[in-house]
Amino acid sequence: MKDKIFEPRILGFLCNWCSYAGADLAGVSRLQYPPNIRIIRVMCSGTVSPHHILHAFQRRADGVLVAGCHIGDCHYLKGNYLTMKRMKFLEGLLRFAGYEPQRLHLEWISAAEGGKFADTVREFTERIRELGPAPSFEAVPKATAIKVT
Repeated sequence: MKDKIFEPRILGFLCNWCSYAGADLAGVSRLQYPPNIRIIRVMCSGTVSPHHILHAFQRRADGVLVAGCHIGDCHYLKGNYLTMKRMKFLEGLLRFAGYEPQRLHLEWISAAEGGKFADTVREFTERIRELGPAPSFEAVPKATAIKVT
């Protein structure tokens, strides 16, 4: 039997105004990137809560990409600053939970950077492929049976 190559499951949260438009530009420009990413368009990267990212890992995502407008170009003024703070917090939280913080990636991609989007997806997919499948993530660990006498 032939060994099956690990194909990472990556979830991408892309800001509507810049990163999603950059992904669209990559598509219409027919730039090649791995099909491992599933994209969720959000109005601002600042609306992606830690809960969303943790839920993605609970649902067996091997990596999560958050992409937004460049610093200073946020359509909601300070959304990407909030995103930076949340990502730093989440890196520590993932490390504490036994995950490699490299499974979470933040990138600033403008609407005119279709090539950067394709490169980011290629590099992130390769990084996750090297890390291997994500460990099982449970918000509430299964309780062990306690014998009461």
